[in-house]
Formats: sequence, C-alpha cells, structure tokens
Amino acid sequence: MAGVKERKTTEMLEIKNLHVKIADDDTKILKGINLRVPKGEVHALMGPNGSGKSTLAYVLAGKDDYEITDGSITWNGEDITGMAPDERAAAGIFLAFQYPIEIPGVATMTFLRTSLNAIRKARGEAELSTPDFIRLVREKTKALDIKDDKLKRPLNVGFSGGEKKRQEILQMALLEPSLCVLDETDSGLDIDAVKIVSEGVNALRGPERAMLIITHYQRLLNYIVPDRVHVLSDGKIVRSGGKELALELEESGYAAFGAAAA
Repeated sequence: MAGVKERKTTEMLEIKNLHVKIADDDTKILKGINLRVPKGEVHALMGPNGSGKSTLAYVLAGKDDYEITDGSITWNGEDITGMAPDERAAAGIFLAFQYPIEIPGVATMTFLRTSLNAIRKARGEAELSTPDFIRLVREKTKALDIKDDKLKRPLNVGFSGGEKKRQEILQMALLEPSLCVLDETDSGLDIDAVKIVSEGVNALRGPERAMLIITHYQRLLNYIVPDRVHVLSDGKIVRSGGKELALELEESGYAAFGAAAA
C-alpha cells in the first residue's frame, strides 16, 4: 500500500517557489509561484494582463525566451526544468497557444501525423499507418465540427480564430497528453466556437489527465467547470479557491489584488 500512496502523491504538476525572468534581461515576471495540479483535476488560472499567466504557460512548455532563476517544476515526480520542449511533449505535456501560428507550405494532415508518430515513437509505440491515422482523425474531428477541406489546407493558413483553436484541440485529442495547458483558448472566439472547443476539452477530462486552463473571464469556465481557481497578480498566486471564486472575480474584477482589470 505504501507504494500506491507514493504513486498518487507524485501524479501531479507541482511548482515550488518558481521565479522567472526574461532571458538576457533582468525583467522579473514570475516571483515565487507555488501551485499543485493533481491528475484528474482541472485548475483555472485567472488574472489581469501582465500578471504572468502566459509566461507560466510558456515556461511549462520549455520556451527558451525565459530563464528560471529559482524554484522547481516537477511533473509526475520528475524535475522537468532541464528538459527540452520535445522531451516535455514526450513526457505528456501539451500547450495550446493563445494565438496558434500559421505554417504555410505544411499540410495540416502531414503536421498532425508527424506530431503523433513522433510522440508515439518517443513513448516506444509503433507509428500509425496512413489508413489507421486517417480513421483516427475522422473519429476525432466529428466532435469538433472540423470539415475535411480544412484538413487539406496548410496548417492554420486562412483559418478563423475558432478554426485555429479547434485544430489545436484536435491535435490535443490525437496526442492524448497527460498535462494539458490551455493559454486563453477562448481568446477571439464567438459563443458557438467557445461551446464547441469546450466540448472537445471536456471530452478529454479524466483521472489520468491534469489540465491548467488560463483565462481572463468566467465565460469559458461556464463550459469547462474547474475543480480549483487560482488568481495570479504581479507574478504571484495571491488567492485560490473553488469554482465560485471565478464568479466572484466576474463581479469584482481584479482591483482587490492591486491590479487593473484586463
């Protein structure tokens, strides 16, 4: 039983006293983040512009524009601070960007298959054949209302904000990461797109997956109901609570935390 208990205590994202600055600059952004997100839970991170929310997302993914000056990040008990982005992806970490990039000349299906097979290879799994991959994509696209013609185009080129976000959720569904970090995935979406994207995210909720949802607004959390809500202000988590905290913030804004409303 002792071994089972130890396994449970390490199956989480754990951030301790994390301090981060811009690389090659003395600008400090994160100033002592402490956060635990166990598997099986969805946590929301809220706060005004400039509070460090996106920086935290990028640091989790291993973006090299930032430097960790103190603290640690562990995923499932393993320190990931020295891992390259591809190593973190193989370890099950996935970042959905606030503004997904366009990649002209790279077909969407080619990108998806290459990404999936790279992850499968890193996990010691066999690569999917073309027919098996196509069947899997068609299965996943139904829930996200993604049309076949969108899969034939270069990645995200000419797509609306909602279409780009659906493509990212499709990628997440294919890769099946164990830690999903969604950076303001509701940004620029109309209400119909928010509902569809939220349904795709909710379909991935489960006991073997942790999620960190970064957002400004309560609107998204009406559809992706979090287990915990954290408020980030001036580089620190200044308050945590249940899902009702998001409703409180919707009413009061962030003024009580010494920051202007976003």
